[in-house]
Amino acid sequence: MNNNANNKTANLSGNNPKSQGRPGMSFGASRRGKTDIDEDKRFDEQMLHIDRVARVVKGGRRFRFRALVVVGDHKALVGIGIAKGADVTSAVTKANEVAKKNMTKVPLYRDTIPHDVEAKVGGSRILLKPASAGTGLIAGGVVRTILEVAGVGNVLSKSLGSSNKANTAYATLAALKQLKPASEWTTRINSAAAKADTAKAKLAKEVTK
Repeated sequence: MNNNANNKTANLSGNNPKSQGRPGMSFGASRRGKTDIDEDKRFDEQMLHIDRVARVVKGGRRFRFRALVVVGDHKALVGIGIAKGADVTSAVTKANEVAKKNMTKVPLYRDTIPHDVEAKVGGSRILLKPASAGTGLIAGGVVRTILEVAGVGNVLSKSLGSSNKANTAYATLAALKQLKPASEWTTRINSAAAKADTAKAKLAKEVTK
């Protein structure tokens, strides 16, 4: 009888292990895990290239894997990462983390890029041109994957140099970084507005003096 009474008292006081939930889990940890899952769902992760690399040491050669990935949200955010790991999974995971830390905002205009752009990295040279609606992505391989993940729907592209995938990927990203929205273009209207603002600033300084 005394044992039954003690068990009931322990259950009522909340000392029962079953009533405490999973051991070692906290509310903060569960929220952090949920946030990581939501972030993974937000970004689209695509592997561009995987390669096996070797390092010569005293005892022979050590083999590792190098992964090249692109991460984007299909809404003008895109990033590229490259990393090495002991296996493919670890290399891809590290590359994804690098890509997420170096995201770039691409200025888009009507589902395409606002103007022509060209960039060169190493021996790779990439040319991108805007296209009308319905054209689609006229690109292949690495360039096409990057543009898709970035959310570009219509564009014309041409690879004018080396076909090295890493250099091609970084050349494409460099070209996207050079894009500027129409509000930042140096046109007659913008230059006239800039001159008017400069004149107003000079007049305000003279009045202040």
